[in-house]
Formats: sequence, structure tokens, C-alpha cells
Amino acid sequence: MDGVADFLSGLRLNAEFYAEVVGPLLAGVPHSAARLGWGSDVLGFDDVRSTDHGWGPQLVVFVGAEWLEKVSRTIDDGLPEAFRGWPVRYGWDDTLVSHHVAVTEPSTWLIGQLGVDATAELTTTDWLLLSQQKVLEVTAGVVYRDDTGQLGRVRDMLAWYPEPVWLWMLACQWTRVSQEEAFVGRTAEVGDELGSRLVAGRLAREVMRLWFLMARTYWPYTKWFGTTFSRLADAAPLGRVLGAAVAADNYPDREEALVAAYGLVGRRHNDLGLTQPVDAEVRPFHSRPFRVLMAERFSQACLDRIHDPHLLSLPLIGSADQVADSTDLLSHGQRPRQLVGLYAPDAAPQPAPRHR
Repeated sequence: MDGVADFLSGLRLNAEFYAEVVGPLLAGVPHSAARLGWGSDVLGFDDVRSTDHGWGPQLVVFVGAEWLEKVSRTIDDGLPEAFRGWPVRYGWDDTLVSHHVAVTEPSTWLIGQLGVDATAELTTTDWLLLSQQKVLEVTAGVVYRDDTGQLGRVRDMLAWYPEPVWLWMLACQWTRVSQEEAFVGRTAEVGDELGSRLVAGRLAREVMRLWFLMARTYWPYTKWFGTTFSRLADAAPLGRVLGAAVAADNYPDREEALVAAYGLVGRRHNDLGLTQPVDAEVRPFHSRPFRVLMAERFSQACLDRIHDPHLLSLPLIGSADQVADSTDLLSHGQRPRQLVGLYAPDAAPQPAPRHR
């Protein structure tokens, strides 16, 4: 491609690919077809740069088990060599050259994608073990055809967490802020400027994640985290003050910017009306001169609204995305399931440690 003027987004390319090539091959076969799964184009973030790596005609076709063999053969035999100037069979890195029209059953694909069959009802633990990026790969993208409506129902069900799970994740996210908010000042006090900057950066991410949760929006993996955040409703003021906190070259300016961020996110929490209102003004950290939100107060307000004994029995570690940020864990559907032991009910809830 010569430049931006020549660029055709992956979602549009695949809409045309389905309409002109794949759809006609499947005439008379009940099916669903969509551009889902991995890839920046699924999230709508592809551009000319994206086309240098694993980019081109790519679809998932869902059929019943009785159609799998026939449809797979039809697709294999009927695809052209190229479409809109792009090879239909291509490879990259360790991926061998082949076409990328996957033919599968919905349950099989969802288990591979999410680690669980989302055509059935999900348990609380199932929800907590979902990677948000992998959920986005199901709920984003575009569905081009859905004869049975099953794919649409799955996407609707996965649109957001059940309210008790949401409240618990909010409680866990507020806890993450509470556990480190005083350390920006404490590290600076002992002359650890790099440490203070690092803690401020960590807190900026935690506050951004709060905003995602309060916006009822799954956060994507790191490459698109900031871009997606910038598109959330009313995120611009928070983005500005968090940017100032990360860029500040001295502790007073860093603290001032974080204080502004705490006010914004605290007021947004109250505006949701999910819990009893919580005073969103900052205060000293006990007897120390660091201005903090004492974010555990917001966490407790969320917990006060939860009546699920399973959730209330768990330590406030959060979902798989809050527990860990390993790409090799969260970019695979099955691997977060290995964290299941974290969500076994404890005999009694344990308070999070409060380091001073």
C-alpha cells in the first residue's frame, strides 16, 4: 500500500470479502460469520502500519457439527488467490502460509477463546477468570451474518459483568489504589525520585482501570490501553492530570496532579450511584504529610452492596486481569483458568494489609 489514502480497514475489507466471496460459497448453509479474535483490526485500531504483519482477509465461520466437513472443504476449494490486492493465503513469523477463514462450532471456538463455553451460563468464577482482552475479541469486531442468533446472544451476554462481580472488581481496584497511594510521597521523602515516579505511573494505570470499570468497558492489552482510555466518556480531564502526574519532575507537582485525579475518579464513583456516597476529598495519610484519598473507603462502600457470600469470602485480589498482567497468561484463552484456586472460597474474608 502506498499510504493512508489507499488504506482499507480490516473490518471493511472483511465485510466485502464475506459479501463477495465467502457468503456466496455458503449459500444454503445456516451459519454465522464475523471478524472476531486477535488483531488490531478487530478493535478498530488498524492502520497502514498494521498491514505489515498478519493482516488480510480473515473470518470466523460458525456452523453446526453436521456441516463442518462440507463447509471446510467448500472454503478450501473455493477461495481465490487474492482479494482487493491482498493474498488470501498468507503467513507470518511461525504461522505457515494458509487461508484464514476458520470454520468451527461456536462452543469449540469459545472454549479456545475464553477457556469456557459461553453459550452456557457462566459462574462467578468463570467471569473472574476471563481475560478482558480475550472477551473484547468476542464482543468487538463485526458480525456479518448470524442465522441462528446464537452469536449475537453470546456477545450480548458478555457485554459486561454481572453487577455483583462488577462491584467486587471495583472494590478490588480501589484496594489497589489504597495500597500504594501513600508511597509516591514516602519514596520522594527518602530521596528515591525514580521510585516515586514509578509508583505514580502505577497509580495512574490503576486509576485508569477504575475509569474503565466505571465506564463499563473492558480494557484491552497494553498496546491499545491508552488509546481506548482516551475514547472513554469524559476521560479527557482525567487523562490530562494523570499525564501531568507521570511527567512531573518533582514530588509536589506529582502529588498535586494525583490529588486532582483522585477527585475526578472519586466524584465519578459517586455519580454512578452504585453505593452510598463517599467523601471524595483527599486527606493526610494518618499522621504523615502525604495527601491521599484513603481509597479503601470506596472499596468498603462497594463491598457493602454485595450479598454474594462467595465473593465476600475472597481476598480482594480482583479478576485475572487485576491479579496478573503477563501477556503470556492473558493472551491465551485457557491459561487464566489455571488461577482457579485463587477463587476457592476462604473460611473467612481477610483484610488487605495496610503498609505504613
